Amino acid sequence: MSVDAIGLPAELLQAVKACGYKNLTPVQQKAIPEIRKGHDLIATAQTGTGKTAAFSLPLLELLLKQSTTTDDNSTPKLKALVLTPTRELARQVFENIKSYSQFTSLKAAVVYGGGAMPSQSQTLKAGVDVLVATPGRLLEHVALNNVNLAQIKFLVLDEADRMLDMGFLNDIEKILVSIKHQYQTVLFSATFSNKVRLLTKQFLKTPKTIEISKQNSTSGKVKQQVYWVSETRKRELLSELIGVNNWQQVLVFAGTKESANILAKELKLDGIKAALCHGDKSQGSRNKALEQFSEGKVRVLVATDVAARGLDIEDLAYVVNFHLPFLPEDYVHRIGRTGRAGKSGTAISLVSPKDAKFLDNIEELIGRRFERIVLPGYEFDQLSEINIKKANLHEKDPEKTSGKNRYRAAQEKNQLLARKNNESESSLKSGVKKKTKIKAKAKGKKAKLAKKRK
Repeated sequence: MSVDAIGLPAELLQAVKACGYKNLTPVQQKAIPEIRKGHDLIATAQTGTGKTAAFSLPLLELLLKQSTTTDDNSTPKLKALVLTPTRELARQVFENIKSYSQFTSLKAAVVYGGGAMPSQSQTLKAGVDVLVATPGRLLEHVALNNVNLAQIKFLVLDEADRMLDMGFLNDIEKILVSIKHQYQTVLFSATFSNKVRLLTKQFLKTPKTIEISKQNSTSGKVKQQVYWVSETRKRELLSELIGVNNWQQVLVFAGTKESANILAKELKLDGIKAALCHGDKSQGSRNKALEQFSEGKVRVLVATDVAARGLDIEDLAYVVNFHLPFLPEDYVHRIGRTGRAGKSGTAISLVSPKDAKFLDNIEELIGRRFERIVLPGYEFDQLSEINIKKANLHEKDPEKTSGKNRYRAAQEKNQLLARKNNESESSLKSGVKKKTKIKAKAKGKKAKLAKKRK
């Protein structure tokens, strides 16, 4: 369906065409009519399917209609709130809304942790129509009376599952209590967990539901591969894949901030330019890393899951899971950074035996079984090869043998320590006996000398 066919106001249609949009995506075709009717909405769609435009365009259209009945010279009052789990996603959504509203008088703003509090406060006090925010920072501004949520008419919970996974439920509840009037709620999520179901029952009123793809599924445009490799050789394999295949833009997900730091340093030692994006980095540093990566100044961006929902890099071809995520839903979001807007992409997971249970969970969630690829030169020893066969035969615990080895190793270590302790105790006892004999001989000599003197 063409963007001309949905009857957008002239200002919005001009902006949409300026952004290069010609046709609506499936999620936009289904969501926009329901939102226009004023229904609460639950939308499940894969990342990169145009969700932001799906809720932003009808939201802006509603605000434009309301602005015609109010004084144009009055200070804008906050009417629409978009909540996101991460700073990166907040900035991305804000930039999109700013683009869509560029030919209108509507004002949009974004607030998130790590941004300058004084400038954010000044912007909010000046008045905005649309606010994009992370929950924690928004509550800080509410506490300082920088923003009033009472008049909100339109609420969007974007990437709701991630917000719940990050522990924002209490913050969301506090925010919703501050909204005094009836409002329309739209919830978008790439996955639909039990937590999301409970949230919708608690806050949404008889919502309509649209499902663009199978729940918790991955895009058919993304080629997914699993390389079975020793944990100690993951970095070596990653460097080889990047170098031999001449990959130029690779987003790599590490399990922790510490492991991300180490990986980035090791890639640089291999001659591969890499940048970092995780929670310990300042917002300025993260923005710079993303900018360098997008412009091709660095080949690899090493990130943690905190960045998974906010990174929108045009034509990103490769995503690598250096460590698998603890939550299988996060796998869906990670690989959703590639294969966006109908384009193709490749997602590679480097999996060692200790990751096997995480891989099982992912396969169960997305309903797919992966072949374990072993690259020549990265073969395991005999025990590890047995593990590979077990994994491919749907064995649930390929770590049993390696676990037994670890137990034996620990047992032998303890036995060795015990022997050393026994030896030290024996030598200590023999030393005490020798000292006792020497003392006894000395006493005997003293006694004989004393008798002779007498």
